[in-house]
Parts: sequence; C-alpha cells; structure tokens
Amino acid sequence: MATQHITHTGKAKLHLVSTASGKVHNTHQPLKHHWRKSMVLPEVNIRKALKILDDVSLRVLLVVDCDGALLGIVCDGDIRRGLIAGVSLEAPIAEVMNSQPITAGLDTPKSELIDTMSKRDLLAIPLLEKGKLAGLQTLTHVLLKPHFDNPVFLMAGGGGTRLRPLTNDCPKPLLHVGNRPLLERTLNNFIGAGFNNFYISTHYIPEMIKDYFGNGEKWGVNIRYVHEKSPLGTAGALGLLPHDLPELPIIMMNGDVLTNIDFAQLLEFHLGKNADATLCVREIEYQIPYGVIQADNGRITNMEEKPKYQHHINAGIYVLNHGVAKSVARNQHIDMPTLLENHISSGAQVDIFPIQEYWLDIGSMADFSRAQIDIESLNL
Repeated sequence: MATQHITHTGKAKLHLVSTASGKVHNTHQPLKHHWRKSMVLPEVNIRKALKILDDVSLRVLLVVDCDGALLGIVCDGDIRRGLIAGVSLEAPIAEVMNSQPITAGLDTPKSELIDTMSKRDLLAIPLLEKGKLAGLQTLTHVLLKPHFDNPVFLMAGGGGTRLRPLTNDCPKPLLHVGNRPLLERTLNNFIGAGFNNFYISTHYIPEMIKDYFGNGEKWGVNIRYVHEKSPLGTAGALGLLPHDLPELPIIMMNGDVLTNIDFAQLLEFHLGKNADATLCVREIEYQIPYGVIQADNGRITNMEEKPKYQHHINAGIYVLNHGVAKSVARNQHIDMPTLLENHISSGAQVDIFPIQEYWLDIGSMADFSRAQIDIESLNL
C-alpha cells in the first residue's frame, strides 16, 4: 500500500520548525494537550521524540512534513520495537514510524471511533476532513469526559410570539420538552460534553430564567447573564459579554433549538479547520410538486418533473473565535449573517459544520408538538 499523505486545512499552511530541542512549533495557539503539540518532523531523532512523547502526554506522535502533511504516526511501542531491532536513539523518527496508519473522518461518531480503536487495539486515530489532517482522537480522550474552558453563550431572550398562549407568561426556552425545560436540556448536553462556563442572554421575562438557573451551582457549572434592554438582533448580544472572556473560541447557540450534536466534536472540527468562525448547517430537501418548464423566447428548452433541491440552512449554532465575538460593539444591533459576511469580506475564514444528528428549531406550535413526540420516541 502507498504511504498516505494528509495535509492540514486552513487559511495558511502550518509553519513548522525543528528546534535544537527537536520540538515542532506552529504559529497557531493550541489548547492544552491539543493534537498539534504531538506533531514532529521526520528528521527529529528518536531520543528527542521520546522527550516530546512524554511532554505531550497523548501517547502518540504525528510525523509530518514542513507543510503539515501526515507521513505516519509513532507510539512508544513502535519506538520500543525499533530499539530492540537495533535502531539507534540518534536515528530519525521516520525509521520507526507507522507509515500506513488507520484514519477516520473528522465527523465520525464517537461510538464508531471507540469500536475501531478497541477492535484494532489502537491508542489513537488521526482524523481527516476531505483527505486533510484535521485532528487526532485518542482512546483515553474519547473514553474520559473532557473539560473545556471555552465560553458557551445561550441566546434565551426571544419572546416566542408564535408559541402563544404558551409563552404569555413563560419565556420559550423554559417551556418543557418532555419532563424538563428546553434550555435545561441544552445546558445538560453541553455539560455532558465537558463545558462548564456559560453565559445566558435574556430579554423577555428575564427573572424567570435567572430564578430557574441561578448561578449554575445546581449543575456544578458557572452561569452568568447578559440582558438586552431592547432586542439587538441575532448577534448583538455578543457586545454585552464581559471584556475578560478567555481568548478561546466561544460556542453560541439559539435557545430554541433541540439537538443532540456532540459539542466537543464541533469545537474540535472548528480548531482542526483553523477557522475564524464555524456555522452549523442542516441540509433540507425541497421538492416542487409540479413539473418545471424552462423556456427561451417561448420555446421549451427543458422539462423536469417534480425536481428536488437541496439547501443548507442556518442551524442557529456557531463557533466564533475571540476576535470575531469581540468585534461586536456594546448595544450594537446586528444579525449573525451580517456579522459573518462582514468578516468574510475582510478575509476571514468561515466554515460550515453539517449537522447529521437530530436537530429541530422550535419556532411554531407544530414544531413544539413534534419535539414532544421526538423526545420520547427517539430517546433524546
């Protein structure tokens, strides 16, 4: 089999250098224990690679070229077998690497990754996006609950006018879906994925939301609030966030969305793409119930019976780098499409994350009724 070469995606190539210590650095700031710290160049010697392997604590190294293309992976077992075979500690790490590693797609479900790693006795699997190196999933990470300091911003200020009279005296995010409020389900999904730092935006009947969630102590997390005195659009509340936010990507989500997507996977996708912003999308299919005729100067050029069209729609979930979030001024009225378009026109990279999991925007009575059925029948 041929060696698999996988390049990293992003606006620019990774800038890798081999230092005197043998470590590889890139110009992008990784999270603690992020997979980029495990990258080494093929000429780094085994002695230095062992030190990096110990420092990174991911139990695996990604051997890449200067453009970030994956050449192979190395675990301590590969090094041990090489040393037993007489390979010198001063030999390049490329001599003991596995040049045909098993890989998986970046959107591979966690259960499938666990199954593959367990059956094949693997410590880690490099993750690919359209043939490009985009991440690393380790068995330890996938089995243990991670911990993220990234802020999560839940938008809960809408009046829910299309759900009246249910929302006459109750904000839409507090309406029960099954046995608990919709917003609590969202909160629990984030907590289950390892997030603990929450902000909630309020406008309509804010005291009910604050009374219910408090400071988050009941859930073992930290919850703070920002209040829109008047509606600021779908992105304007970003300008109300405190100035001391950590310089980490922020996940922003509409409070009327019911979904079971893996938020940790979403964040990993965003980081792997090296994007400035990531927009979650849902693909919808629309079929025109009639035959469609195309004509030119009264003469038929094409006929298509009940054609189907696919479109990506905005799913109301975003990952925004710190700079994008902080670009919104206090009390500025702005919608998310405008915010993202402004950054795109300035050269920012905005990617889409297709949602394959369950997703429902509860915007009408019909949606609310469907949510009640789905929560039971699908065991969400």
